[in-house]
Amino acid sequence: MKAIGTTGPRPATDPAALTLFDTPEPDLRPRDLLVEVKAVSLNPVDTKVRSSRTPEDGQPSILGYDASGVVIDTGDEVSLFKVGDEVFYAGQIDRPGSNAERQAVDERIVGPKPKSLTFAEAAALPLTVITAWELLFDRLKAGKDEDETLLIVGGAGGVGSALIQIARAVTSLRVVATASRPDTRQWCLDLGAHAVVDHSGPLDEALTAAGERAPKYIASLTHTQAHFEALARAVGVQGVIGCIDDFKGLPIELLKQKSAGFVWEFMFTRSLEQTPDMIAQHQLLSEVSRLVDSGALRTTLTENLGRLSVENLLKGHRQLESGSTIGKVALDGF
Repeated sequence: MKAIGTTGPRPATDPAALTLFDTPEPDLRPRDLLVEVKAVSLNPVDTKVRSSRTPEDGQPSILGYDASGVVIDTGDEVSLFKVGDEVFYAGQIDRPGSNAERQAVDERIVGPKPKSLTFAEAAALPLTVITAWELLFDRLKAGKDEDETLLIVGGAGGVGSALIQIARAVTSLRVVATASRPDTRQWCLDLGAHAVVDHSGPLDEALTAAGERAPKYIASLTHTQAHFEALARAVGVQGVIGCIDDFKGLPIELLKQKSAGFVWEFMFTRSLEQTPDMIAQHQLLSEVSRLVDSGALRTTLTENLGRLSVENLLKGHRQLESGSTIGKVALDGF
């Protein structure tokens, strides 16, 4: 089958950063689905892996996480899906990715594709909605009926776009997003944010100027290191800050006086560690699918780059690395 992968770390401006190659059909584990990939979408993790991974065996490593497609075969112990089902998922970081004609994926991290969406629209959602849902409920431990404020730093990105919608659809939280451009500000408001503040300056000052109360929950989705001191000043007493991005270190002691917490969210943890509750991702994707089809959530796809090819995929990687992408970018399958 055809696939696109990397043979070593290269910038997205290098035409050799990705390569098209032929590879054997995936071997199925007992709980695996074999999915004919109909569409994929891009996330920052795609660019991070491309720019850092060196395959040990010298063979191209297939990239890609978000995907939607059709089940064409199943492992011996599969019970959640059958051949012909349309699905969407975010894959695993330690297995071959979705930039291929077909992919093997554990059914416990797969959800039924929303019937109201195209494959590309559906592929835009899994990694970001899993990250947003787990961050909000599993890490921050927000209550659905709480009269509190959730601050989302980086509201117009993929995860921010999902988190705004999820928080509005299934909680009573006041949702305040951050953005710095007129188009990203409007995007956040259109998705349901109650208010948007500018993150180009100190966020505690922006919140005070907007008349917002101290947020009990802060989802720091980007530039956490740069914003952290302001976030520590902004977070409510006994509140909690959760993050998803990478950095070298933080002055975590700033949270001590408020007895505030700090937590990580990494959506690959359950599959990477094979946790007993791994099926939670199937369950939350199933709920997201239901919410989409009911009209409570919408796709965050903003651009379809066409068929999966080295040229189109590299174009998408460059867009993500520009830092200006709103929502999600997707591609149709081969």
